[in-house]
Amino acid sequence: RQRPSRVAAVAKPEVRRTLTGILQGLAHGIDLWTIWRDFCEIAAITISNRVDLTHYDERETRYLAIVKRYTRPQLDAFARAFGTLVDQLEEGIDDVLGRAFMDLELGNKWAGQFFTPFHLCRLTAELQIDDSLRAKVAERGYVTMADPAVGAGAFPLAMAAALRDAGINYQQALHVTCQDIDPKAIYMAYVQLSLCHVPAVLIVGDTLRAPGQGERWYTPAHVMGNWSGRLARKEAA
Repeated sequence: RQRPSRVAAVAKPEVRRTLTGILQGLAHGIDLWTIWRDFCEIAAITISNRVDLTHYDERETRYLAIVKRYTRPQLDAFARAFGTLVDQLEEGIDDVLGRAFMDLELGNKWAGQFFTPFHLCRLTAELQIDDSLRAKVAERGYVTMADPAVGAGAFPLAMAAALRDAGINYQQALHVTCQDIDPKAIYMAYVQLSLCHVPAVLIVGDTLRAPGQGERWYTPAHVMGNWSGRLARKEAA
């Protein structure tokens, strides 16, 4: 499998335009919506198959079915787009894919789905950082967060950023459980939470009809931090 190439980091708006520009450049004979969907799923599977052996075979089959539809130059373009995403998130936690999704005006086509602006998510998250939360972290070592309609992951990303800015190591003190009925949203959120090293479980499923049920995606931070064991011990206590 091709490893995503790295490109030099540049200013945030320019990097985002580069990401969208690369994907738009692929939309010749292929619908832009299909390009976006495949890019997000390829990126998610590439990350997942590094850490989640339980789902490896099934996701590898899906990966191969997607990439065979593209030429080598097109796959190279996907890798460059992934590289710009990595560089963007290395500059700071942000909802890069959510912004790019809106920049590409894909919301109307995606069942009318629109994402909450990241600055509003940041404001909401900052209001949660109080003495009570700090006491819970001090007592238990971490806090948990649930997002029943995660979209591209703006709210858990904002919480991670707010904790970081408050001097709390979110990589150790936050665990997120996310769910969304649309698998494409889960791919977006999974990629961003993984690259920001947020411990999380993401579930593809209907939160109202079947909360907690569906295909699961575990971020590298969840796996490497043994969060399944930590959470199980909490429930058993």
